[in-house]
Parts: sequence; C-alpha cells; structure tokens
Amino acid sequence: MQNDFLTAKKQLPFLGVGLGLRTELAESIFAETTTIDFLEIIPEQYMGKGGESRERLEKACSLYQAVSHGVNLSLGSTDELDWSYLRTLKQFVNDIRAPWFSDHVCFASLGQVYLHELLPVPFNRTTIEHMTRRIKEVKAYMELPFIIENTTYYMNVPGSAMSEAQFLSELLEQADCGLLLDINNVYVNCINHGLDPYGFLDQLPLERTVQIHMAGHKQSGDIVLDTHGSSIADPVYDLLKYALGRPGVKVHAISIERDQNQPAFTELKEELAAIKSIYKNATSGALSVKKEGA
Repeated sequence: MQNDFLTAKKQLPFLGVGLGLRTELAESIFAETTTIDFLEIIPEQYMGKGGESRERLEKACSLYQAVSHGVNLSLGSTDELDWSYLRTLKQFVNDIRAPWFSDHVCFASLGQVYLHELLPVPFNRTTIEHMTRRIKEVKAYMELPFIIENTTYYMNVPGSAMSEAQFLSELLEQADCGLLLDINNVYVNCINHGLDPYGFLDQLPLERTVQIHMAGHKQSGDIVLDTHGSSIADPVYDLLKYALGRPGVKVHAISIERDQNQPAFTELKEELAAIKSIYKNATSGALSVKKEGA
C-alpha cells in the first residue's frame, strides 16, 4: 500500500488552533490575531468574487495563515469532475498560499447540478474504487496535499456493505490522502446509529489526520443534528482528547466551525482557549487517553 502521503505529511506546518472565516465574525477575527492561529476559508464563498468579498479575503490572508475547505468537489458523484471548478480552485489555493486543501466524503451534485447539500455515499468497495480514482485525479492536478472529511448521515445509506469506519479507513489507504477528522460528526453519527465513538476512532488510521474540526450540535427529537450553531459539547471535547492521545497521531491544525447563531466573540475565544489547552497537553505527552467512563 502506498504511503507517500505520510511522508509528505511530515513536512506540513503545524498551524495551531483556528477558526472558520465567516462574514459575521470577520471584524472580530481581524482584531484577535493573538487569539486565533489560522483561518479556514470556504473557497466557494470567494472564488471569482471582487468588491467587499475580495477585500475581506485579502485582509484575512494578510493577517493569518489560511487553509482551504471546499464544499463543491463532490467526490462521490457519478458526474465527471468539474475541471473548470478545479482550475479556479487551484488558483485560489495558490493565491492564499494554503499548505493543504480539503473537501468532504460525499456527493454534492447530480447531473452537473449542485445540490447545496453534502449527501452521504454508500459504504461499499465500488464506492471506494470510484472515489479513489477521483481523489487521485484531484491530487495529481492540484499538486498540493489533499485531506478528506468524514460527514454526517441520518439514515442507513442504501447499498452499504460495510461500516463507515471501515469505509473511511480503506478509502484513505487506497487513495493515499489525509484525513480531516470532524470530531462532532463522529459523535453525531455514533449517537444516532448506536455506535461507540471511541471504538469508531480506534478503527481509523488516525496517523493520517492533518486537521480536526470541532463544532456544536443539538438534540431534535430522537436524533442529534450537526448544526454548527451551538457551543461545543463536553463529550466532543472528550473525544478530541482521546483522538489526540492515540499513538502516532500528530495533528497539524484544529479549527472551530460556527456557521449560525453566532455568539458573543468571547464565547468563541473561550472555546479556542479550551482547545489550545487540550492540544498543548497532547503535544507535551501529558494528555490522558482514557475512554469516557473508563
């Protein structure tokens, strides 16, 4: 099995703990350069745009290291790869001097129509082979380390023949790419489907983790929803501690995603500080790796 990515990963910078750039947060972000280590930017919100959007992007990149986190690559789609999109994306990641770029394990288009949703793919080897081919094409064209993010799913996906953890593990190994580990998505999926989130993490090749996402969720009836609209819950912090304490795990960046119900910026600063403390303990070897309840 190829492990070229693991060799390249050793050369990636350690960015620290950052925040997703959102319009509502921009002014506070620009004033907090001692609190925030880096920014994660959604390229679709800025590619090909001028005016205030371009000014905001340029200011962000003048103050912070930035990484690109896309939503339209649609790796699981049966549509042809959108090469026009990829050309624009390549220019974007070069412009912001991103050390890596990311997108989701999902499909987001059908018949060349973008669905504005990150929809789950069937967990089976046919999908792995299909997505592996596409990921390798993207990597070859972009010439930049590529990391893929685990997403949420709220019902069993028709055509699945393996667990999500097995699917992700085989996809990461066969495509030889990195992992953007969304801890909140792990928690949400495991609670909704009656799985052990710690056991889920144990099944992943966490040595491929480059970046981690932290976010909030909410209970809605019998299910938990990934909302990016509330505070990070204690069980998600506990999973972060566990993931960072696993053998061989060297994470280069952790970022908070907050897309709605924006709080007072002091709340985000407190979350950044909490994650930095966990991250510091992990990198110093002082982090406990006990499972919750153990």
